Amino acid sequence: MEISMRIDIAHDILGLVDVQPTFMPGGELPVAGGDGIVPVVNRLLTTLPRAFATQDWHPADHVSFASQHRGRAPFEMIELSYGPQVLWPDHAIAGSGNAAIHRDIDQGPIEVIIRKGCDRELDSYSTFFENDRRTPTGLDGWLRQRGLSRLFLCGLATDFCVAWSAEDAVRLGYEVFLIEDACRGIGLPAAPGRTTMDDARQRLLGLGVTFINSDGIA
Repeated sequence: MEISMRIDIAHDILGLVDVQPTFMPGGELPVAGGDGIVPVVNRLLTTLPRAFATQDWHPADHVSFASQHRGRAPFEMIELSYGPQVLWPDHAIAGSGNAAIHRDIDQGPIEVIIRKGCDRELDSYSTFFENDRRTPTGLDGWLRQRGLSRLFLCGLATDFCVAWSAEDAVRLGYEVFLIEDACRGIGLPAAPGRTTMDDARQRLLGLGVTFINSDGIA
């Protein structure tokens, strides 16, 4: 079923989640087709005139990097003090060119940029909380002070940072829309016959997140 949304500029905002070259082909942790969302995001920025953005912004010795754990390889799972953690290739190094917002994104409508994953000992997928699910990024307060209550999320990757952001947003009381053609996922193996994309979609639908396409926004 196609869903058509009309934007209310008093309450609606577009969220650009980690639209960074580090997550695109040629980057350190590339998501297949990740660069394909850039023109879609730019079109959305002409429809949704208010936006926020996030950046993964890691120290070079971040705890989530496989390189920091002897004998471990990227995409293995380990247990850290705050719970299960996927080990990633080194990526989104603070201050590097690939950690910047993609150079072709029109940043004019972006009102605030939230950097996350800055603490060496704590990873951060969600735009709202670090991975301990307690330490806030400050985004919730920023949105509430401006009366923004409907979030339209896009970015990378669907099954990690976008999904965790959507999940936290719902639990914080926001109405959440995930713009599927403005996202790309990683799709790591999960349960037999399932991937992290399958699990993320099932979890978000159960929470009441609405999946839409960019052409359904007016």
